[in-house]
Amino acid sequence: MSTITERLGNLPLGKFHWRLLLIMCLGWAFDAMDTGIISFVLPKLIATWKLSSAQVGFVGSVGLIGMAIGAMLGGTIADYIGRKKVFAATLIIYSLGTGACGLSWNYESLLFFRFLVGFGLGGQLPVAITLMSEYSPTKYRGRMIVLLESAWAFGWLAASIISYLIIPKYGWEVAFYIGALPALYVFYLWRTVPESALFLMKKGQVDEAHALVSDIEKELGVTPGQKPSLAEIQTAASAPAFSVLQLFSPKYIKRTACLWILWFCIVFSYYGIFLWLPTLLVKAGHNMVQSFEFVLWMTVAQIPGYFAAAALVDKLGRKATMATFLLGCAFSAYMFGSAVSVTDIYLWGCLMSFFNLGAWGILYTYTPELYPTEARTTGVGWAAGFGRIGGIAAPMVVAAMITGPDKIPLVFMMFTAVLVIAALDMIVLGDETKQKALN
Repeated sequence: MSTITERLGNLPLGKFHWRLLLIMCLGWAFDAMDTGIISFVLPKLIATWKLSSAQVGFVGSVGLIGMAIGAMLGGTIADYIGRKKVFAATLIIYSLGTGACGLSWNYESLLFFRFLVGFGLGGQLPVAITLMSEYSPTKYRGRMIVLLESAWAFGWLAASIISYLIIPKYGWEVAFYIGALPALYVFYLWRTVPESALFLMKKGQVDEAHALVSDIEKELGVTPGQKPSLAEIQTAASAPAFSVLQLFSPKYIKRTACLWILWFCIVFSYYGIFLWLPTLLVKAGHNMVQSFEFVLWMTVAQIPGYFAAAALVDKLGRKATMATFLLGCAFSAYMFGSAVSVTDIYLWGCLMSFFNLGAWGILYTYTPELYPTEARTTGVGWAAGFGRIGGIAAPMVVAAMITGPDKIPLVFMMFTAVLVIAALDMIVLGDETKQKALN
């Protein structure tokens, strides 16, 4: 007799999975759009509000403080009340928070609203990735999660286009108002997204979990499995409530250390580079419109980076693919830091985006695979939350280092070192999870 986990893991890839992926991708893209808008607004606010480099750095950091708290709380709560409820609540929080940013009357009010945006974003991401992992067939799980993460590039691309077309003509406030529209998506999401069947089993809602999986099997043309046996019910119910301290128990300490280092380094490099990129390009002598164009094309380059990672992660495995993408990003960051010509800026900037965002896709694939169902969103949330500390520090570190255009190569040498550390961490501490069933 197959268990609920085995029934879900052995399903053929079909309409249910693609529909769920599309729904999750839209939510993920909205996350990215709301995050990305601020990076394009900052150059305008610097000129309008006469912000210092330290103030600009803190605008980026306060959102990440919210993300860290949101990830830790949202992930932990989702292991108690369910993935779906937290996903919907956090979507509303970050969407309305983004719209409120357009109402900011001074620097301090903007900081408050950016914290709310970060809180909602941080809470949603670990929950979304966990829900998608728990419904993906084992054979295709890596591909599905990287494809979900690829929606980030489309959301950032939307932010680039909105900012490029809206900000110069209509002002930065309108860009934020557009970012509030995803709140309307929650009505559709609530009707169509199922709760995790694995979560329902852990909570003793056996009939509901069985009915949900049976409906999916019927939709995919598979004969529904039998109702969970007494042994499976007892095994699911016997799992004790998971506490955060257990992440550091002998059973989990190695994987927790590996993930926290990975998250810190990747988040540090991403937010340090991409939140500052339009501003760094302006400081290097390019005008605002031209810097937006550079970032737009670098954003486009993220999309094939995700697809390449999706194609490799289930074939080469998580460790080899992650290490390759991190080292590729490290080399590209080093070359970008010394790029002078427009051609070199495009080339190395696009490769840097290609590898960095591909690594993000693998990171989100890998993280939920290392913890059991009762601990999954807690583990993902706390790893992501710790990673946001890197994101909080990075904008401020860059702000402190940028005393002139001549310091830009030094900044990217720093990012190169951080990315190499992440690759070594994966090689030394990482466990391979390719084709392994969730538990």
